[in-house]
Amino acid sequence: MNTASAFPSESTPAGTPAPQRRVIDAPTRVLHWLLALSFSGAYLTAESERWHLVHITLGYTALGVVLARLLWALVGPRRVRASVWTGKLRALPQQARAWLEGKGQVQASFQALNALLIVAMLATVLLSAFSGVVLEQEWWGTLLEDVMEEAHELTGNLVLLLVLAHLGLVLGVSLLRRQNLALPMISGKTPGRGPDLVQRNLLPLGLAIVALVLAFWAWQWQQAPAASPDGSTQSSSLRKERAGHDSDDD
Repeated sequence: MNTASAFPSESTPAGTPAPQRRVIDAPTRVLHWLLALSFSGAYLTAESERWHLVHITLGYTALGVVLARLLWALVGPRRVRASVWTGKLRALPQQARAWLEGKGQVQASFQALNALLIVAMLATVLLSAFSGVVLEQEWWGTLLEDVMEEAHELTGNLVLLLVLAHLGLVLGVSLLRRQNLALPMISGKTPGRGPDLVQRNLLPLGLAIVALVLAFWAWQWQQAPAASPDGSTQSSSLRKERAGHDSDDD
């Protein structure tokens, strides 16, 4: 048991803030929450013609966020790089065998499973967003439209399952260890003594990412198509289809 966390009054004088150390930088946290917001909003507006522009905007945002996170995994702090994911993934078979032998470790298993879910989510969001872009831009015309629509819906639902699995894993292990494992993704810090695992918070870069996303949303709003009489906006394919019908009538 970690007596320092279980009984903080024994290790920290009264009135003194509990020791914390930085474990996640600001850009990583910003990208995490932007992806969560973008996917949630895009999923909820997927079937609504009225909110089609919001769906498209959030879909583009999710695509950009995933690409930015993959770039950050190459050039960001060591703790959030892709090598950390691969290291945790390599430990997954070992932990599976250890659990079969009754020697599994909760923390190591959590990290390995969580890394697997994160990588799977990023890959699936990337596929879902790309299929959405193909549909919206009609790159392949109507030749593969049905296929891409099925792929878009399938990958979107798969992302939802992975998100729920991720949340369930974090919640379950948090309850098991009596420690809020989601808190570091909000504050960037975790209780405990020791050196910071991330030396610089890089808050200006995190704020710049937020500003860039807000600027993109504002630009999308300015480029929004005119509303139809029923108050909804029309997708590009629907607008082109109706335009063709109108020309035929003439």
